[in-house]
Amino acid sequence: MFTGIIEEIGTVQAIQWGSKSAVLTIIASKILQDVKIGDSINTNGVCLTVTSFGPNGFSVDVMAETMRCTNLEKLKSGSKVNLERALKLSDRLGGHMVSGHIDGTGTISNFLKEDNAVWITIKTKPEITKYILHKGSVALDGISLTVAESNQNFFKVSIIPHTGLETTLLSKQHGDILNIECDQVGKYIEKFLLNRDSKTQQSSINMEFLKDNGFI
Repeated sequence: MFTGIIEEIGTVQAIQWGSKSAVLTIIASKILQDVKIGDSINTNGVCLTVTSFGPNGFSVDVMAETMRCTNLEKLKSGSKVNLERALKLSDRLGGHMVSGHIDGTGTISNFLKEDNAVWITIKTKPEITKYILHKGSVALDGISLTVAESNQNFFKVSIIPHTGLETTLLSKQHGDILNIECDQVGKYIEKFLLNRDSKTQQSSINMEFLKDNGFI
């Protein structure tokens, strides 16, 4: 579990491509202070497991399913990535609860500067925007952000200078793809309601129904 508060911007040093998968080696420093094999590191919003590390970086395996669902396939040597270690129970929760499990991707369609902030418009599918709530939380490339505006086919966030300096977001360009993780609460509520409706429909078949229709 993560918070969406980026600790460090890492640099992709090397990519070893498989037929559908990859091994990423990423240069970093701060997140290596207490790293262990098997630790989870949120990399551009994706929860990845450390398979090896050294004094200047670490490596992770990326499976085919992750490649299909995220923007990691767009990475190349020299690409910058947002990094965050897993949350400690003793830490302050400065962002929101982020799992590192990507729901889908979106495309940057516009940047608009307003005083000290920059508005970013992200186009995506209705399957994603149905979980995007005005003033709710969303994680973009692992960054915890507040939704400033939402519609069926897009949503907007507003970036303060600190977030711009500490993450990769303002180095992006029009047409770049971002990983999106929606707030988990909405997805759990939807699942609960679907299960409840399903059980309600099933409960209409009872002993009286069976007698009336000649089954017993």
